[in-house]
Amino acid sequence: MELTCPKCNQNTAIESSFEVKSFGCSHCNSFFTYNNSKLKFEKAYDYVPKDTTLKIGTKGIIDGETYEIVGLIIKRAHAIYYWREYTLMSKSGKVKYLSETDGHWILLEEIPVSYDVSRKYKKLTHDEISYNLYEYTDAFVARVYGFYEFEISGRPVKMVEYINPPYIISIEEFDKDDATYLGKHISSSEVKKIFNVSQLPSKSGVGLVQPFLFNIYNTLLVFVSFAILILATYIFFNIGRTEKNVLYTSLNFDEYKNKEFISPSFELKGSPAPLIVSASSDVNNSWANAQVSLVNEATNEEEYAQKDIEYYSGYTDGESWTEGSTSTTFNFCGVAQGKYHLVIIPSKQDTDTSNQTMNITAVWNESSVWNFMLSLVFLGGIFAIIFFLKKNFEQRRWENSDFTPYTE
Repeated sequence: MELTCPKCNQNTAIESSFEVKSFGCSHCNSFFTYNNSKLKFEKAYDYVPKDTTLKIGTKGIIDGETYEIVGLIIKRAHAIYYWREYTLMSKSGKVKYLSETDGHWILLEEIPVSYDVSRKYKKLTHDEISYNLYEYTDAFVARVYGFYEFEISGRPVKMVEYINPPYIISIEEFDKDDATYLGKHISSSEVKKIFNVSQLPSKSGVGLVQPFLFNIYNTLLVFVSFAILILATYIFFNIGRTEKNVLYTSLNFDEYKNKEFISPSFELKGSPAPLIVSASSDVNNSWANAQVSLVNEATNEEEYAQKDIEYYSGYTDGESWTEGSTSTTFNFCGVAQGKYHLVIIPSKQDTDTSNQTMNITAVWNESSVWNFMLSLVFLGGIFAIIFFLKKNFEQRRWENSDFTPYTE
C-alpha cells in the first residue's frame, strides 16, 4: 500500500493492507482523512518532534511473528508531556502498540475488557494483579505519521493509566467508546534487536513501568536463604567443637629478662581454628610487652606476634582520667592440626619496680559467633542499601503523578 502526500509529493509505503481512514505524511506536517479513494487535507500540525528513529514500514519480529510499523501518533498531556505510540501490524492482522517516552518502551495489546474508571478508583485488579492509579487526564494528538484504519479526531481523549511495574493497564475513552490495553515494559536492547536498529532515543529519568534492578521480595528471600546457610555452616563447624587450653602460665619478668620461655609441646586435632592468646600484667602508669612465637614442630615454621600492655591514669584540670588497659588479646588465625609449642619473651618498663609478673593464656578452637554476626551485618547492610535505592527509584517514578503514594 502506497500513498503520495498532495502537499509535498512524498511517497509513504507499507506492505500491510487494510482500509485507511486517516493518514499522516512522514515528510511534512500534513494530516489527511481518506475517503472514496481520495485524500482530504484536514490540518497541518504545529509540533515538530525530533527524529522518530523507527520509520513507517520498518519490520521486526515479535514472538516469532513479523510485524510492520504502519503508523505513529505522538500524543500530548499537561501541555508539555509528549510520548510516541507506534502501531504494529502482522500479516495475519494482529495489532500491537509500542509506546516510547524519554527512551523508555512499553509493548501493549488491546484486551477485550472494560473498566469503570469514572470515579478515579485508586486501584484496579486485572487477572488477579492489583494496579495503582498513576494518571487520569486528557490526551491530545500532537502529530500523526502513516496509516490508520480509524478516524483520528482532534478532540481530547480521556486517558487513565494503572501501573504495577513492569505491567500497565491503559484505558482510553472517547465519547461513549473505550479501549483497554495491557502493556509490559520492554528494554531498549530488546527493541534494537526486534527492529535491527543500532540507535534509539537516550533514556532519562525512570520509566513509567521500568522495573527496578532487583525484585525486593526475591532479594529478601535470597538474603534470608544466605543467612540460614551461614547459620547452618556455623552450626556444622561448631557442633561438638571442643576448646583446647594449650597454655596458662605466669612469667616473672626478672626470671625471663633477656630469656625465652618455651612452653610444653601441645597437639591440635581437627579443622583449622584460631589460637587466641591473652596477656595481662599489673601495669600502672607503665607498660609491658609480650613477644610470642608459635612454632610448628613438624616444619619448624614460625608465626610471630607482639603486643604492648599499657595503662596510665592521672588527674588533670580537676578531672581524673585513664588510658589503656592491663590486658590484651591477639590471634594466630587458621592454625591447622599438628604439634606446636610457644616461645614467649616478656618485658616491662625498667622504671616499674612494683610489677613483677605477666600472665599468659592460650586457647585453640574457641567457639565464636563473630564471623556469623559479621556476615549477618554485611547482608543486612547490603539489603538496606538496596531497599533505600528501591524507594528512591519509586519516588522518582511517581514524582510526576497526582496520585503518588509518597509524601514530600
